[in-house]
Amino acid sequence: MRRVTLGAGREAPVTGLLAEPEGGPGAARALVVALHGGGMSSGYFDGQAHPDVSLLSLGARLGYAVLALDRPGYGPYAGLEPDGRDVAEQAGVVAEALAGFAEGALLLLGHSFGGKVALALAADRAPRGLVAVDVSGVGHRLAVPAGRAARGDGFGARQLDWGPTFGLYPPGTFRASRSVVAPMPRREVESVGGWAGGGADVLERVAVPVRFTFAEHEAWWRHGPDDVADLTGRLARSPRVVVDRLPGAGHNVSLGWAARTYHLRVFAFLEECLAAGGPTGPEA
Repeated sequence: MRRVTLGAGREAPVTGLLAEPEGGPGAARALVVALHGGGMSSGYFDGQAHPDVSLLSLGARLGYAVLALDRPGYGPYAGLEPDGRDVAEQAGVVAEALAGFAEGALLLLGHSFGGKVALALAADRAPRGLVAVDVSGVGHRLAVPAGRAARGDGFGARQLDWGPTFGLYPPGTFRASRSVVAPMPRREVESVGGWAGGGADVLERVAVPVRFTFAEHEAWWRHGPDDVADLTGRLARSPRVVVDRLPGAGHNVSLGWAARTYHLRVFAFLEECLAAGGPTGPEA
């Protein structure tokens, strides 16, 4: 695993963590590009509390390349964009960064706010080789007032982000997670409420398979039967829409004991999409 910098010619380059399988990039079955949620960073996908929690390590062991990016307003160059960007602008930045990097089959994986960016990318700036989108911790109907996102501290926000903390996370998770927590940029906070309307339009333009995962203790987004039916109904152009439930998990699904189950399901979904689209790799 190594830290990478993409779009070095930009005023604020896009950084991230890259894990590759044994044999290097040419040996990878596909590339997973992971986009973290609000108030986190690329390290969210490399949880340090337990070996089973890291998406990057698991992906490399299974033969995939995994690139977890620091979205605009996060990472080493966060100070160059202190106010951040809205969803559409972030999608544009990520698309430019991937243009000179991604080759072959690609899955966009997004958590929470990063899920919005992944869907916007698929809708309007789909990277070459995109086979599917897999998102968690995001829906289209907020379960709390939009202004709540601006109050990122206190017990209430902790419950929304983590759910019941007893038993869901490896020991030391909250200490280890201090290194991946970051302030949520102002423009990102201000755009939260707009997703309820604008997000519906984005969904209608996505033309690849999509999988949604809702944690058992997801509290930011409504995910009852009527909500899910309306959500999936908006993806009319997508050839396949899957909705999964993840028991024993809070909003931050990739940092808890359920992370391994979730990550294995991500790669299983990717394999299904690869099979549906034909062979991949050098022989293709």
